[in-house]
Amino acid sequence: MATREASYDALKRELATLNDLRSLEGLAGWDELVMMPSGDGAANARARAMATLAGVIHDKATSKALGALIEACDGTPRGKDGTLRGKDGANVRRAKESYAKATAIPSEMAKKRAELGSRGYQTWVKARESGEYGAFAPVLEEWVALTKARCELIAPGADAYDVALDDYERGMTSARLREIFTVVREGVVPLIEKVYAKDGPKALRGRANPLSGTFDVDKQAELARDVAVALGFDLTKGRLDVSVHPFTGGCGPDDVRMTTRYKADDLLEGLSGCVHEAGHSAYEQGRSVDYRGQPVSEAHSMGVHESQSLLWERMVALSEPFAHFLLPKLQSTFPGRFDGVTEEALYAGYNVVKKPSVIRVESDEVTYPMHVILRTELEMDLLSGKITVHDLPKLWNAKMKEYLNVDIENDKQGVLQDVHWGSGAIGYFPTYIIGQILACQIFNAAKRSIDDLDGQIKRGEFAQLLAWLRVNVHERGSECDSVDELMMKVTGKPLDAAEFVTYLTEKYTKLYDL
Repeated sequence: MATREASYDALKRELATLNDLRSLEGLAGWDELVMMPSGDGAANARARAMATLAGVIHDKATSKALGALIEACDGTPRGKDGTLRGKDGANVRRAKESYAKATAIPSEMAKKRAELGSRGYQTWVKARESGEYGAFAPVLEEWVALTKARCELIAPGADAYDVALDDYERGMTSARLREIFTVVREGVVPLIEKVYAKDGPKALRGRANPLSGTFDVDKQAELARDVAVALGFDLTKGRLDVSVHPFTGGCGPDDVRMTTRYKADDLLEGLSGCVHEAGHSAYEQGRSVDYRGQPVSEAHSMGVHESQSLLWERMVALSEPFAHFLLPKLQSTFPGRFDGVTEEALYAGYNVVKKPSVIRVESDEVTYPMHVILRTELEMDLLSGKITVHDLPKLWNAKMKEYLNVDIENDKQGVLQDVHWGSGAIGYFPTYIIGQILACQIFNAAKRSIDDLDGQIKRGEFAQLLAWLRVNVHERGSECDSVDELMMKVTGKPLDAAEFVTYLTEKYTKLYDL
C-alpha cells in the first residue's frame, strides 16, 4: 500500500498533467480570438478540435485513478492529526471540488460545451457586427438549456444560478448577491443623479476634456504597452495583442496573453482596457512558483481576479496621483496635444461620468455597477425560467432606461455588446461588482501597509505595490476556502460593499463639487 506522502506526490503529477492539457486548451482559445482565420471553415475545424480536446481533458479529470488518489490524500500528510495542512491541504480540497463537478457531467456534455463555446463565440462576433440578435438567440437558448442541465447534474434540486455562480465565485449565492446589490444600488443611484445634475467635473467646467478628439491608433498602442510595462507586465512572459473584446489568457505564469482594443476617437478605452488586462496578467504572472501546475496556485476566484484588474485600472490609473505619472507620457506620445494641460484637468478628464452610459466596457466607475446588476438580474431570470431568450432585448432596453436613463438604439449597443453569453459564461457578470468591492478594500489595505503609496504612484514607482499584491493575493492562489477568509487575511475584514460605496461617494463628491 502506498504511503500518503507517495499518494500525494502521485496526485500532484496527475494534476500537473491536467494543467498542461488545460494550458493547451487556453492557448487554442487565445488563438481563436486573436489569430485564427475568420472563415467558417477555420471556425468549424476549431470547434471540432476544442470538443475533442475537451473530451480528452474530461476523461483525464474524471478517471477512477485520479479519484482514488484524491481519496487517499483527503487528509494527508502534515500535522499530528494526520490531516494535510496549509497549501497542500487546500490543494487536495480544490482537486476534490473539481473532481466532484467533473464526474457529475458526462463526457458528451463536456464536449458539447467546448463545441458550443467555440461556435457560440463566432456566432456572437458575426451577430454583433450585423446587429442581428435573431442570429445569436438560438445559440444562447442552447447555452441556457445546457447550463440548466449541467447545474442540475452537479447539485440536484439546488438553485441553478447558485451552482453556475459557484464556478466563478466559490461559495457565493444569489441571496448574498442581492444583499450586495442592495447596498451598492442604494449608494450609487443617488450619486448618479447628483452627478448628472452637474455640468461635468468642477475642473472641466467651461473647458474641453483634454482626452477628447481623435488619436492615432498606433501611437495609442505604443502608449498602452509602455504603461503596462511600467505597471509590471513582464513582456518576456507575456504578450499584448488586439481582439474584439479585451481578455487575458495563455498557458500559465510564464506565458500570459492579454489583449485590448483601440478606437481613434476614444483614447481612454484602449489605455484603460490595457491597464485592466495588465492587472489580470499581473495575477497570472505572480502565481506561486512552488505550486506551479497545481489547483492551489490558480486564482482564488474570478471575483478576486477582477479585483486585481480593477485595482490597477480604477484605484491606481484613475487616481489623482496617476495624472502626474501619465501626463508626461501623453505629451511625448502625442506632441502638442497636451501642451498646457494640467494634472487636475487630466484627472478630471479620465473620471468623467458618462451621460449616457451605454456600453459596459466604456462606462465609468460610477455607472459601471448598474450595468453589472442589470446583466446579473437577467441571467438569474433566464436560469429560473422567469424569462426567455426571446424576451432579452426588450427587458435589457427597459432596465437600461430604468437604471441609467439610457435609450438603446439597437441590439449591437444593447444585448449583443458582451462576449460572455456567447461563450457560455453565465454567472460571470457578478464577479465584476465583487471585484470592484474587493479592489477598493485591498487597495485601502495596501495604503495602510505601504508608506507614501500615493507618492510612489506619482513618481511611477509601482514595484512595491506589485510586490505587496504578490505576497498578499497572487501567491496565495486558492488556498482560502472563501472570499471572506481571503479578505480577512488581506484586509482584516470580510467583503464589505459599504467601503466601496464610501470610496465612490467621497471621490465624486469632491470631483463634481456635489
